[in-house]
Amino acid sequence: MSDGIPASLAAFLLVSVLIELTPGPNMVWLAIVAATEGRKSGFAAVAGVASGLAIVGLAAALGLAALIAASPVLYDSLRWAGALYLLWMAWDGWRGADEDPAIAMRGYGLARSFRRGLITNLLNPKAAIFFVAVLPGFTRPEGAILGETILLSVVYVAVATAIHAAIVVMAGLASRLLDDPVQSRLVRRGLSLCLALVALWFLIATGAG
Repeated sequence: MSDGIPASLAAFLLVSVLIELTPGPNMVWLAIVAATEGRKSGFAAVAGVASGLAIVGLAAALGLAALIAASPVLYDSLRWAGALYLLWMAWDGWRGADEDPAIAMRGYGLARSFRRGLITNLLNPKAAIFFVAVLPGFTRPEGAILGETILLSVVYVAVATAIHAAIVVMAGLASRLLDDPVQSRLVRRGLSLCLALVALWFLIATGAG
């Protein structure tokens, strides 16, 4: 490994941090999960998001993500599916606002949070575009492209997971303020509306460029 790789890796690390600190669907949704269902569900969601990003990174390394970037039909299908899935989660949250918050702490609730984090990121075409358009710029043409792509994908997933976990820790503090059933219902429905807006924003953002 030459001297150029550490510098390139440091630059990629900085870019990854800046991208993940930019508000996006993952950040908003994870904050909602942690605030309304608790940290355990939040961390389960973080694991799902990380798994989704890792799968997309592996797909990019194998060239599959490039097919999505090159096919308007596949790209649009993914972004519409992603937006509709977010809207469905917003509706599910609104409908379940009257449920006992303790339900979210049960095993199936954690599995549900993981699954939603996974699916949301698999349906996010912008993630595929990142691995196809941005990540290759930090690899060496003369290097082992597959190995370096996998390495940078691991770095990006690690950065994203660390930032997402921090969001869950901070948002989880708000869950202690939702012990009152009436207040909890109002907050949950308000956050469900926010998630619906995020879904519309996601559709617009992924349609740009």
